[in-house]
Amino acid sequence: MAKTAPVGEIRDTSLADALGERYLSYALSTIMSRSLPDVRDGLKPVHRRLLYAMRQLKMDPGSGFKKCARVVGDVIGKYHPHGDSAVYEALVRLAQEFAVRYPLVDGQGNFGNIDGDNPAAMRYTEARLTEVAWALLDGIDKNAVDFRETYDGEDDEPVVLPARFPNLLANGSSGIAVGMATNIPPHNLGELCDAAIHLNKFPNATIEKLVSMVPGPDFPTGGVLVESAESILEAYRTGRGGFRLRARWEVEKLPRGAYQIVVTEMPYQVPKARIVEKIAEFMLAKKLPMLADIRDESTDIVRLILEPKNRTVDADHLMEHLFRQTDLEIRFGLNMNVLGADKTPRVMNLRDVLAEFLTHRHEVLVRCSQHRLDKIERRLEVLGGLLIAYLNLDEIIRIIREEDEPKAELIRTFKLTDVQAEAVLNMRLRNLRKLEEQAIRGEHDELSAERADLIDLLGNDERRRKVIGSEIAEVKKQFGPKTELGARRTDIKDAPSGVVVPLEAMIEREPITVICSEKGWIRGIKGHVEDVNEVRYKEGDKAKFAIHAQTTDKLVVFATNGRFYTLACDKLPGGRGNGEPLRLMIELSNGHDLVDVMVHKPDRKILIASEAGRGFVVEENAVVAQTRTGKQVLNLPDGQEAAICIPIDDMTDSLAVIGDNRKMLIFPLDEIPVMTRGRGVILQRYAKGGMADARTLKLEDGLSWQAGSRTRTETRLTDWCGKRGQAGRLPPVGFPRSNRFT
Repeated sequence: MAKTAPVGEIRDTSLADALGERYLSYALSTIMSRSLPDVRDGLKPVHRRLLYAMRQLKMDPGSGFKKCARVVGDVIGKYHPHGDSAVYEALVRLAQEFAVRYPLVDGQGNFGNIDGDNPAAMRYTEARLTEVAWALLDGIDKNAVDFRETYDGEDDEPVVLPARFPNLLANGSSGIAVGMATNIPPHNLGELCDAAIHLNKFPNATIEKLVSMVPGPDFPTGGVLVESAESILEAYRTGRGGFRLRARWEVEKLPRGAYQIVVTEMPYQVPKARIVEKIAEFMLAKKLPMLADIRDESTDIVRLILEPKNRTVDADHLMEHLFRQTDLEIRFGLNMNVLGADKTPRVMNLRDVLAEFLTHRHEVLVRCSQHRLDKIERRLEVLGGLLIAYLNLDEIIRIIREEDEPKAELIRTFKLTDVQAEAVLNMRLRNLRKLEEQAIRGEHDELSAERADLIDLLGNDERRRKVIGSEIAEVKKQFGPKTELGARRTDIKDAPSGVVVPLEAMIEREPITVICSEKGWIRGIKGHVEDVNEVRYKEGDKAKFAIHAQTTDKLVVFATNGRFYTLACDKLPGGRGNGEPLRLMIELSNGHDLVDVMVHKPDRKILIASEAGRGFVVEENAVVAQTRTGKQVLNLPDGQEAAICIPIDDMTDSLAVIGDNRKMLIFPLDEIPVMTRGRGVILQRYAKGGMADARTLKLEDGLSWQAGSRTRTETRLTDWCGKRGQAGRLPPVGFPRSNRFT
């Protein structure tokens, strides 16, 4: 019987422990090797490997372009064992001037555009490194950083780049790991260099001083940063926050007093095509009555034309509405969660990030200086041996010709080191010239002076700080504000005071007829329908409210639960069909019904009352609700409901109330208090039943009511006039048996 092949170690482990162990490994891999940038060079592993692979391919800024497919192949074959599309996307982004503030890759071909169009395939595009990327790699061949084995152990790759350029803040970064994320906006290099030089000179500099030098992000697409100085300071102090960024726009004058708005810069990472599509949707929905047309006249320069409806439209109002409704204004979050030098992720503030960069530059300077010192020491050792050879040339020639082991004899006779003896033996005959000896003596003197200088540098912390400061100053000169690349693109302005955009400016004003059925189905029919009897309803349903309004109006709804609700007329369903249930638009339970629906009129007053005859007057401005839950105004005991909601006309002075017991009372309106919320006061007392109806009136004009198809008016009302809270008496002859005024 054949033996079963060994299967390796088998461990008895619970599923929860096994899953936890593997998920933790995955999380650590995502955090440290994929999603979070290193604070020292500001790069993720894929970007670092891309730059290093391009350097190995000799794609320096002064060389010719090479195919991107070749770069991607080298990266995934040697350093980054992931998909080629992901690596190419990372390469493309490093070359996009609208995505990266200081591009690290110089691309040739179609690398996409600000509209969000995809780049060409990597077999068509070409690339090389930029001067900025070369500054990140500067010193990598001078033992400036540690190297580690690649994933297959056949090559080495840098753990971090020397980074003479403060890339993390200059170009920003974003990524989502497991349980954490990072989002860092790009900044202006000149400002970063000023802050770094100041912090290098004054290690205890305050965050306020540094923020005064780095006043805010500087996005590659420009725009206008509208955030208060206090908010910006707090964001940089904590490492978390956000910045409001708006598109840049200007008014362009046209003949005969007309004008158009030209958007010249878009917010960062917002595709222009999406903005155009969103604005077009608002125009089709008639939610931008001030805007007549939108055109995209962009080439490689952004030029988005907004044409107002007429020349009387206020440009600030139009743009304020667009800022609120579209991505012409965005909020870019700040979350400086990065990997420190010890590979530990943590949220750093502005000072921490700059300090880590300076510490890294200090370590790079020490390692590069030590590397150069070691090379000088080795060369001086060789030169020392050669100088001894020149002083004893004849003897050395004799030893070489006559001795069986000349190397050992040279070491014994002249006390040479193994390296010196090997150099003497390898020296060519042509180097025995007198001029060659002088050159060696000159080189020895120069290297000895440089060696002494390096030893002094390595032992002098203050001098190293000055060298680092001069290096940063050189970077500023090379890429700073005096260059086309380094000039600030994003303007920083104070937070907007808040332009009040009237509702009428946002919604096209059109007449509508609001129809609400007895079962609570509501809709808005275009135009003012004169004969609402022709309106059709669902089977078993009929009309209850029909109101003439405008699309810019608000509806005030009062329900039997004593709550007021508010609806925007432009949000009502259209007239086709039967509309939608009102209960879906407001939170009104099935146990309650509508008392009244009216068009909101500011500064008007309303009389509300319960079926028990208690009520008060409330100002209409105080009943407007901001949420679907409405606003509780009339407090009701258990088992009672609201029954009356009457707008008060300025011309009226009295209130007529009639109860279920068919007794009517008339008293002055000024006896009813004005309140914002409560149970109210007793309007009329009842031995049995409650309030049936109420109506406001002007006493000298008499009281009118509907009797069948006729309207009757009673002018002699002395018998029914009294004080609030009385019982009243039977109504005039001919008053309806329904106890209703209408």
